[in-house]
Amino acid sequence: MTGAGARATRLEDVAVRAGVSVKTVSNVVHRYAHVAPDTRTRVEAALAELDYRPNVTARNLRSGRSGIVALALPELDFPYFAELARHVVHAARECGWTVLLDQTDGDRGREQLALDAFGTGMIDGLIMSPLASGRTELTTGRIATPLVLLGERVFAGPADHVSIDNVAAARDAVAHLAGGGRRRIAAIGTQGHRSAGTARLRLRGYRAQLRASDLPTDDELVVPTDSYHRGDGAGAMVALLELAEPPDAVFAFNDLLALGALRVLNERGVRVPDDVAVVGIDDIEDGRYSTPSLTSIGPDKEQIARLAVGLLRERLEAAPGTGAPPREVTARHTLVVRESTDRAQVGLSGGARRS
Repeated sequence: MTGAGARATRLEDVAVRAGVSVKTVSNVVHRYAHVAPDTRTRVEAALAELDYRPNVTARNLRSGRSGIVALALPELDFPYFAELARHVVHAARECGWTVLLDQTDGDRGREQLALDAFGTGMIDGLIMSPLASGRTELTTGRIATPLVLLGERVFAGPADHVSIDNVAAARDAVAHLAGGGRRRIAAIGTQGHRSAGTARLRLRGYRAQLRASDLPTDDELVVPTDSYHRGDGAGAMVALLELAEPPDAVFAFNDLLALGALRVLNERGVRVPDDVAVVGIDDIEDGRYSTPSLTSIGPDKEQIARLAVGLLRERLEAAPGTGAPPREVTARHTLVVRESTDRAQVGLSGGARRS
């Protein structure tokens, strides 16, 4: 039923072809889970045969929604955020949503602009990773439109929140290094500014696991960085190598810092992991192809995206005035062991995953 002047295929047409109810066809189109596999297959075949195209505009007019959600992230050139954005787009697409993407640069003013989009009616909801905005900024002037926060800036805030357990993630990294016999474990990436919630949690986990592993805490092994770019990691590694007693392991607070550290170690002729072992956090694709490949704590980015999109959907589908209080949801993370801590992983770019 295509071509000039042809009537667009309706749900009723698909229902007749598949021998099911219109409601069943609607459930398949909207990807609801409770449809028998053989029925779903039959309906999907009918949808393809009749070239059914959902009338998104009409559906949105009926629901009073735009079909558009926004994703606001600090830096899109960070591989972690780029990979996370891809998963959010895929999860939103399954809901029939289009995603608008904004870069806030971790700036309070730009974060507020993203929040102000609530008042325009242009978007149905926002997923946001704030770096500068706190509970006050996130509450002031908001209207009743779904907001999901990512990261560690605001806990117990005014909106649903998805994060990983950064203390546990840092402890897993340090425990892995200590378990490999490392005794002078450095930390790269501490930060003192207001938006450094992630850094504070990872530092807490680092210190807690040193104590649990009966290792001394040495402040000269903790190196702050202005940001989390490769150059910051390189500069921190230079400082560590100039110590009278350099470290035999490094825990970097993200993979970009770790990659910068690996570069300096290679330039200085320091063998990795023989002389110095290195662990990062984020499990970005770059780390799988570095030389040596990078051991990393991998947040489940796909799960983070699906949790965030699912929370938005629940808020949108809830009857007015019946929404639950803001929820705190923790996503999984996994230690992925590669060459930078284990020579046995040579040639295994995917690494060995450990819970």
